[in-house]
Amino acid sequence: MGAGDRDPRGGADPVRGERSVCPGSHPGRSRLPDDPVPGPPGPWPCPPAQVEDSVLTIGKFHNMVKLVAFSPFRSAQSALENMNAVSEGVLHEDLRLLLDTALPPKRKKVVLGVGDAKMGAAVQEELGVQCQTGGVVAELMRGIRLHFPALVRGLTAQSAAKAQLGLGHSYSRAKVKFNVHRVDNMIIQSISLLDQLDKDINTFSMRVREWYGYHFPELIKIVPDNSMYCRVAKFVGNRRELSEESLEGLEEIVMDSAKAQAILEASRSSMGMDISPLDLINIESFSRRVISLSEYRRGLQEYLRSKMSQVAPSLSALIGEVVGARLISHAGSLTNLAKYPASTVQILGAEKALFRALKTRGNTPKYGLIFHSTFIGRAAAKNKGRISRYLANKCTIASRIDCFSEVPTSVFGDKLREQVEERLAFYETGEPPRKNLEVMKEAVVEANEVVAEVKRKQEKKEKKKKKREKRRLEALAAAAEEAKEENSVMETEENDVGAKKKKKKKKQQVEESEPEAEPEAEPEENGLEEEEEEEQPLPKKKRKLTVEPEQEEEEEEKKKKKKKKKKAVAQDLEED
Repeated sequence: MGAGDRDPRGGADPVRGERSVCPGSHPGRSRLPDDPVPGPPGPWPCPPAQVEDSVLTIGKFHNMVKLVAFSPFRSAQSALENMNAVSEGVLHEDLRLLLDTALPPKRKKVVLGVGDAKMGAAVQEELGVQCQTGGVVAELMRGIRLHFPALVRGLTAQSAAKAQLGLGHSYSRAKVKFNVHRVDNMIIQSISLLDQLDKDINTFSMRVREWYGYHFPELIKIVPDNSMYCRVAKFVGNRRELSEESLEGLEEIVMDSAKAQAILEASRSSMGMDISPLDLINIESFSRRVISLSEYRRGLQEYLRSKMSQVAPSLSALIGEVVGARLISHAGSLTNLAKYPASTVQILGAEKALFRALKTRGNTPKYGLIFHSTFIGRAAAKNKGRISRYLANKCTIASRIDCFSEVPTSVFGDKLREQVEERLAFYETGEPPRKNLEVMKEAVVEANEVVAEVKRKQEKKEKKKKKREKRRLEALAAAAEEAKEENSVMETEENDVGAKKKKKKKKQQVEESEPEAEPEAEPEENGLEEEEEEEQPLPKKKRKLTVEPEQEEEEEEKKKKKKKKKKAVAQDLEED
């Protein structure tokens, strides 16, 4: 949004992140110099052309607009909340406080200029102030945005641009953030791709039929299904090579022994032309592609079924996954579908027929996309319009339950389906159906039980996750302790070895320093001293020998504990 763009969101200025109030006005409402006292509601004093000329130059604009009150946002979160409120047409508490303090006490004669009609209606309803939108108001707000750094001291255009960019990013992120499992965009894309695949597979299968029909034209009448025809064409290849040995393979593909026998007999008396091996290779490769596309379509349909059970379980239980997905896709989102009335849902998808009927003054269509449901096909011709109206009503209820419920459940969809079945029986046999109040009471009781069960399961999962995390952290802590102990043992061993080496060096130095020639008595004394020296370390060795088995037992116990922890962690990983 540039500085000169018009802002459709009323008084709060999301571009700047601040609000400005002019005398006797809403933020953005400007009072002209020749309008000293707020007058009664009426046209603005200056024509739009004069205001447009005055907006471009700051000098003229200063003569028109004066800043009376200004309230900056406290934080980025507060700015985002105010922006969301303005975009939804809700009067935020900050804006209410600013207007209460800035507006004069006699508000009956005050006219507020508001950029958005919805926001103006909210202000008028909450505060009882006359509001005006469009025309001169838009030009004045454009001028305020353009010259806002000059109106507010300490605000530069660069800082305003940064605030605009940051708030825009946070606003976009807040709008995009949804529950991953409740996103309906994937349903819209998958149903669109499913429809496209149906068209493409049909076109490609017809091409295979025409191509292989030159060689084996009788096969088209025996195998009418497109995907099955491609499988048979790929399996048979050259019809002259088909024999009794191939019957088992044909029966597996066709799933009918009579059809397989008919294919074999037709291949023997076929009127088709001969075909070269190169042509057969191309036909087989193309048939393989068509078969892979049809298999992918089956997988995509299963994916769509699972997504619909997560996003709109009640709607899918009522009308089916494919029809429900088409309704969501045509509406644009599940939220839009929930906002539609039942009359719109009834003819959703038949807009061309509706407008043609309105133009020619003919009969309007009775149903749109919901015609593909089984209920309308089962109803009699005179009851098709009545059952389509009733079904559209129930579809609207189911879509609103799916859109606004916290825990998705199919209980309401099943109950609504039972109601449609009872209404069909009422049209055919006259048996009166149950009242809606009774059915909904039963559905609420069952839904509460299902929700409680789901929450209980979620709590169990969370507890298991916490236990696994705790065990993992304990295992990591034990491994770290072991590594520390090993390092300390290595250091002590290195210190012992270093001390022994130092002792040996000292002994060698002492022996070298002693004189070589000594009296005879001295060797005996020296021998006694050596014996004493040799006898002294013996108690230390004994201590070591006594300490070593105790250390070994402790190490064995620690190893056993480690193995147990590792086994527990492995079991948790296997359970995950």
